[in-house]
Formats: sequence, structure tokens, C-alpha cells
Amino acid sequence: MIGWVGRVVAWLVILGVAAILVIAVGIPRITGATPYTVLTGSMRPHYPPGTLVVVKPVDVQDLRIGDVITYQLESGEPAVVTHRIVGTSVSLKGGSTFITRGDANGVVDAEPVMAVQVRGKVWYSVPYLGYVNNVLTGRQRQTAVYIVAGVLLVYAGYMFTGSVRDRRSGRHEEEVSP
Repeated sequence: MIGWVGRVVAWLVILGVAAILVIAVGIPRITGATPYTVLTGSMRPHYPPGTLVVVKPVDVQDLRIGDVITYQLESGEPAVVTHRIVGTSVSLKGGSTFITRGDANGVVDAEPVMAVQVRGKVWYSVPYLGYVNNVLTGRQRQTAVYIVAGVLLVYAGYMFTGSVRDRRSGRHEEEVSP
């Protein structure tokens, strides 16, 4: 009985880790989305610090009030912010701009966001997974994914061959017999 429970738990762990890898790395890579980590409490309670948000590029014409977007603080710079659109306006040059605010902030952001600054709209989020995302750099993250996937595949193979070996040796029948 304990052997059976151990196998079920092992497979659940394997499937859980594989699902996390697909959610955090696989889906964003395949779809052209980008994972970011929420670092501050400005988007509480929906996106507390440590939340991994996956941002998918969108046409800025499709953005509406209420959408949560990730945008560059300054065009061309790597620093980004994830806040909710609370209003729209038109710049002096005639382009669309967005008024944003963090859900936990009492006031709107000081500067309107120009369309060129928008990286995309939040597609989905995973609480706490952002902490792992912050610890690893891009290259380290890719290496870690390969290592974890390899270890899981080796472990799955070990479990499978052990199960086949047990069935062939008759241990399975002895465990079931009273």
C-alpha cells in the first residue's frame, strides 16, 4: 500500500513541476509573451509582490479602461511597470496615451503612458512564481528548465522501469495478496 501511495505522490509531483514549467516558460515562449515579476505592492490584491505576470503583446487600439498593462517607464529603457488603465487621452502630437494607476495606489501615475511604451496586456498570472523568476537570469532559467526536465524524465523512467520489473518478478501479485 505504501509503495502505491508513494508512486502516486511521485507522479503528482512530476506532473505538478511539469505544469509549472509549461505555464511559466513554455507557453510564453511559444506565444511570444513575456513573463515579468511584480516587485511592489502597487497592484495588491490582484497581483501581490512575487506574482509572475505573463504579458502578451497587443495592438494598443484594442486596450480599454480596466485592462492591466505592462509598460516601459521610459521608452527604450528596460524598467517596466504593470498597472491598470484608468483613463485615456490624446497627446499634443495626436497619439493615444493611457492614464494608469496601481490598484493599491490612491492617485494616478504622474505621467501618461504613450503607445510606444506599452509592452503588452497581462494575459495571466501565477502567484509566488515570480520569486523564482527573479533569482534566475534568462540563461540560468533556460539551463534550470533543461536540468529539471531531464531529472524529471530520468525519474519517470526509473519509476516506470521499476514498476515493470516489479510486475515481472511477481512482487505486484504478492503486494495485492492478503
